[in-house]
Amino acid sequence: MALPFRFTRKLVEVNGKVREYHVVEHGGAVAVVPIQDGRITLVRQTRPAVNEELLEIPAGCLEQGEEPLACAKRELAEETGWRANTWHELGWIYQAPGYSSEVLYLYIATDLSMGEQDLDDSEDIEVVHLPVEEALAMARRCELRDAKTVAALFHLQNWLETHRRARESS
Repeated sequence: MALPFRFTRKLVEVNGKVREYHVVEHGGAVAVVPIQDGRITLVRQTRPAVNEELLEIPAGCLEQGEEPLACAKRELAEETGWRANTWHELGWIYQAPGYSSEVLYLYIATDLSMGEQDLDDSEDIEVVHLPVEEALAMARRCELRDAKTVAALFHLQNWLETHRRARESS
C-alpha cells in the first residue's frame, strides 16, 4: 500500500514575520522512462483532479520502506507489462514544492521484455508507444501537460545526448 498523504500546517519565519503554510506531506514516488528500439512507452490515463486523460510516463508511489528502484520496477511492470534488464538513474526532483514535500525519483528503463500488465482496479491505462523524438517534440509544443513527464523527457534528452557524444569519442 502506498504511503498516505498527510495535510499539515507549518509556521515559518519569512522576512521577520511568522507565516502559516499548508503542506501536503508525501512519502515519495518514482517515474520511469521506458525505451526500446528508439521508442518510448507512455500511459494514457484519466486524472480526476484535472478532469482529463493525460499522456504520461509510468509512475507510482513508494510503499512503506520500499527502495525507489524496487518501486520503479514494480510500477513499470504493473502499468505497462514491461520488465527492464537495465536501469539508469536520472536523479530526483520535487514534484510541486510550493505545497508538497513529494520527492520524485526518475529512471530510464532499457533492454525491455514484455510480460503482463497488473493494473489496480482503480487504474484505466492505455499503453502508447511513440518514437522518442516525437515525445520530445510533444513536450516542446506543450502537448504533454504532466510535469513529471515533461521533466523526465528533458532529462532523457540530455542523457541521450551525453551517451551519443561518449560513443562518438570512443
